[in-house]
Amino acid sequence: MHAITSHMTTSINNISTTLLLLTATALLLSSAFSATPPPSSATTVCQYTPYPSFCRSTIPINNSTANVYDYGRFSVRKSISAANKFSALIDKYLRRSSTLTTGAISALQDCQYLAGVNIDFLTNAFQTVGKSQTTLSAMKSEDIQTMLSAILTNTQTCIDGIQATASSWSSKNGVLAPLANDNKLYSVSLSLFNRGWGVKNKKHSSFTRKIKSKKHSGFSNGRLPLVMSERTKAIFETAGRRNLLQTDDGGDQVVISDIVVVSQDGSGNFTTIMDAINIAPNKSEAADGYFLIYVTAGAYEEYVNIPKNKYYLMIIGDGINQTVITGNRSVVDGWTTFNSATFIVTAPNFVAVNITIRNTAGAIKHQAVALRNGADLSTFYSCSFEGYQDTLYAHSLRQFYRECDIYGTVDFIFGNAAVVLQNCNLYPRLPMSGQFNAITAQGRTDPGQNTGTSIQNCNIRAAEDLGSTKTYLGRPWKEYSRTVYIKTFMDTLIEGGGWREWSGDFALNTSYYAEFDNSGPGSDTSRRVSWPGFHVINATDAVNFTASSFVMGDEFLPQTGVPYNGGL
Repeated sequence: MHAITSHMTTSINNISTTLLLLTATALLLSSAFSATPPPSSATTVCQYTPYPSFCRSTIPINNSTANVYDYGRFSVRKSISAANKFSALIDKYLRRSSTLTTGAISALQDCQYLAGVNIDFLTNAFQTVGKSQTTLSAMKSEDIQTMLSAILTNTQTCIDGIQATASSWSSKNGVLAPLANDNKLYSVSLSLFNRGWGVKNKKHSSFTRKIKSKKHSGFSNGRLPLVMSERTKAIFETAGRRNLLQTDDGGDQVVISDIVVVSQDGSGNFTTIMDAINIAPNKSEAADGYFLIYVTAGAYEEYVNIPKNKYYLMIIGDGINQTVITGNRSVVDGWTTFNSATFIVTAPNFVAVNITIRNTAGAIKHQAVALRNGADLSTFYSCSFEGYQDTLYAHSLRQFYRECDIYGTVDFIFGNAAVVLQNCNLYPRLPMSGQFNAITAQGRTDPGQNTGTSIQNCNIRAAEDLGSTKTYLGRPWKEYSRTVYIKTFMDTLIEGGGWREWSGDFALNTSYYAEFDNSGPGSDTSRRVSWPGFHVINATDAVNFTASSFVMGDEFLPQTGVPYNGGL
């Protein structure tokens, strides 16, 4: 009896100990994941930002209980104030436009637009961080980090435009000086957000949602969407309010709210693309489906600009070199690089399929953009972009390109978006005499930005006219330039060193250039540059730059019907 009692007592004690340990563990886990972080001084918090001294002088919170969230909220709120002041400053200068050069006016107008975008992004960010004392979901955290990254990109675009076009403008420093301070403030805001609300050691959805890593097949193998294969008016005349684009094998369905046809012969609803865009609904919801504009074969000599309020717009053409949108604006002819594009899109969740976009200005006109994309969660499938210098301006936010052809010379894929190009063909072509080709010129300016260019499973081959022009994988346009080539075929045109300097030793230590498992005669890394910023990486690192990880592709690509590979 005594033994039984002793055994029961020991068991009860063990159970009690186990319960105490479980309770303690639960409390520790609860504290780790949901408790308010400890108070921090501005000195402590600011040391993690790129500008510690500026940070300390800018966010002097005199509160012994302030934590990283308080500093982050204060910084974003102050950023909103700075953005509004800068917008007012630009308006003041533009009111005196009679005293300015044409180039200065163009640069200021770009700044005016970008300042408005920044105010929108900062306001959206504050609506989230203003009431959140805990970490956010992975997608929400990525959304805010993306917007704060784009704010820095927009500001830098304004700076570049003023410096490039306003050389004769005596008072340009009246704009550049406050803008430099604003840029530091935005950088501090991004850094504090990443530290407070950013996802720590995030595991992207490609690891947990393998079902989305398969090839999605919303369109037929012939690159034409199934609903367009007949090309008959009857399809559109009988189309209901809630159409579905779907493959014969029951692949992903693409919800369509309405369809309009653009045809130059007058047989459609419109004869120009912009007329169709203008009647598209504003700020549609995902559940509403895409407003589909079908553009029949033809050369459309017009400048297309899809504004930020035209959500969920889809444009489908009759194929590469069949439906062609063409223009010839260039920097030499007085346009800023930012506004030289033939096709501009800033509306989120945009999709384009089976279209060629050209800038025919030619190499002699220097910067001349075919596509400028500042549209978050945008997708281009089976499209072609043709130009020379600065063909594809992947300006900002998150972008995906699949089975596209890209032609160009100097820096012909550039900008500071988070962008994945998958199964694309890159064709370096003949530049001006004395020039070399750089395929990429990535523009990341801050280590906290979630931006970069990922080129996965693509082919790099010479255009017919290339000749013996030296061609490189990229060069560092900005200090933290980031470009990765993954499983890409590189033909003999790629120089052995692979990468080219921008100017002296600028950004050779701070840029991030990486190659993984590429093929072809140009992929040999044994003679690559010896910069600290160059890396030959493994699969563990490379997976961070895949569609699922780098642009959160599993969250928006399935609804587009566009095929994609989520992982390596």
